[in-house]
Amino acid sequence: MIFIKGAAIRDYSMHIGALLLAAGFSNRFGGIKLLARLDNGSTVFAQTLSRLSAAAEEVVIITRPDLISALEADESRIQSFEHADQGIGASLAFGMKFTSHWDACIVCLSDMPFVRTATYSLLINSADKDRIVVPEFEGTRGNPVVFGCKHFESLARLQGDSGGKSLLARHPQDLMPIRVTDPAVLMDIDTPTDLAELQSL
Repeated sequence: MIFIKGAAIRDYSMHIGALLLAAGFSNRFGGIKLLARLDNGSTVFAQTLSRLSAAAEEVVIITRPDLISALEADESRIQSFEHADQGIGASLAFGMKFTSHWDACIVCLSDMPFVRTATYSLLINSADKDRIVVPEFEGTRGNPVVFGCKHFESLARLQGDSGGKSLLARHPQDLMPIRVTDPAVLMDIDTPTDLAELQSL
């Protein structure tokens, strides 16, 4: 990232990609939540992918083998993780195998379909090789989070359900909070009630 008169602008020599985690089991949803329909007819996953793809130059989708065909995404973007039952940390660690050519990685959750493309762009444009960029809405941290390549090795060592947020606690000196006006950075979907309430906002 480059600073000019106090403002941050994107360093376009950096290669910044996105990992879209779509390997969860939707245990609290009672079905495959990524395939749930929104009021506009899109699925939760499809809208998340569409908004992210409009901002990110490269997207790698991490999912389970049994979801590949159901997600209806370009299979060249999909990486299948057979051990997704080990947790989100394990899925993220697996995904880091495909990031070696990136200078920073925005880690995104597939059950957050209401995050705006402009929010993804703001976070990507704030990326830094050494920093962890975190969106904040009204003082509360949310997702997605952008990790500079300095932290890739730590992400690759994650296990179980310990996700990328565990690095925030271990590396507070590297945090770069970015204030956003998008409340959707705090809104993931766990239950059908969550989905209904979020669509009504």
